[in-house]
Amino acid sequence: MAMAVSPDTEVAERPEPPADADAPETGPRAWLRRAVEEYGPALAVFAAVRLIAFTVFMWLLSWSGEYLTKNPRFGGGKNVWDVLGGWDGWWYQQVAQNGYDPKLLPSASGPWTLEQNSVAFFPLYPGLIKMVSTVTGLNSLGAGILVSVLTSFVAAAGIYAVAKLVSGRRTAVIAAGVWGLFPGSGVEWAVYSDSLFVALAAWACYFVMTRNWLAAGVTSFVAGLNRPTSAALAAAIGVAALIALFRRKDGVLGPLSAIVIAPLGFVGYIAWANWRMGSWTAYFDLQRGAWLHYFDWGKHTENVIRNILFGQHDYIFGYPTEDLIALLLVFSLPVLLYLLIRMRPPVLLVVYTCVTVVLVLGSQQIFGNTSRYLLPCFPLFLPIAEALKRLSRTSLAVTLGTVAALSGWYAGYVLFELGIP
Repeated sequence: MAMAVSPDTEVAERPEPPADADAPETGPRAWLRRAVEEYGPALAVFAAVRLIAFTVFMWLLSWSGEYLTKNPRFGGGKNVWDVLGGWDGWWYQQVAQNGYDPKLLPSASGPWTLEQNSVAFFPLYPGLIKMVSTVTGLNSLGAGILVSVLTSFVAAAGIYAVAKLVSGRRTAVIAAGVWGLFPGSGVEWAVYSDSLFVALAAWACYFVMTRNWLAAGVTSFVAGLNRPTSAALAAAIGVAALIALFRRKDGVLGPLSAIVIAPLGFVGYIAWANWRMGSWTAYFDLQRGAWLHYFDWGKHTENVIRNILFGQHDYIFGYPTEDLIALLLVFSLPVLLYLLIRMRPPVLLVVYTCVTVVLVLGSQQIFGNTSRYLLPCFPLFLPIAEALKRLSRTSLAVTLGTVAALSGWYAGYVLFELGIP
């Protein structure tokens, strides 16, 4: 006869189920391991090409000795590292050390009608320089370089994340490397705000592509405190959000919040600068009168291209080597845009890229710096990476290494020593 077993006894004697071996690990160490596995290859490729380019740049700089004869305000000084804090870097350091004193003062020198003033430089990057300098004890030059280096890796990770959604992991890894050797990449490890901006722009685009609208709006807002060309990012997010509202994919609150929040950073800073200087057009007057930088619907770009093609130099801010390379880059833009559109990326990336290109080519500014001004157009790296992914690992390594060395000459030495980055 079978023995009766009470329910309590049966529960007590039942063996516990085995742990699920496939359950994901949790905790900070597991998160870090997954992050390294995901982003490690892209960051390694980026670090390799940047180190090659940076080494070539610094070697040429030391070998030439020209930095010793330059005005310390615009590079040079006592050692080779000082050149990384020259030009715009000098202004960022002044803001970090002294803050702003917004004024519109007449100038009696050259074609400039107004004295240059640091209010033209947006506050986020110099604010980070000041914070890092306070925490670490580094001077403003060292703090600025540290911020740029760290944010350049954040930018590489963001470019990888966006590219992977569009074209897969291998293309994404290569795209991060292209960011490190693009013709204007010399400023990525200098006291310039470009790395910080591209980091924010890339992750804002990623948040839109993963339908995290609030994060996209906030990231764009922060980018707007870094530079005025964030208007292109805000416009792209606005278009993407309007499409989402039209298709009723993500409700109303998320896309609407992105539309409202995205432009507040640059609008707020420009409004503050205008208020402090006593005119609602003061910021743009300063850019035009003190830096000869303003939107002219492409007249300056057309004039430069015509002069270069016919062997003339009848234009301001002429730098022969930089202008020729910038011209080649401008001529490549239609091809790169066509190839990008053929990849069928999200409308967001196309709008962001096109608006940025229009702002760059439609403005009077130093034409030779076009390669730096186009650094934010990271979606253009995707068709380049897509073509390079067909190479074997050995061929790819040789190609990237060679171009990185050339980038060290152009993006470093030529821009910083022969021109103005």
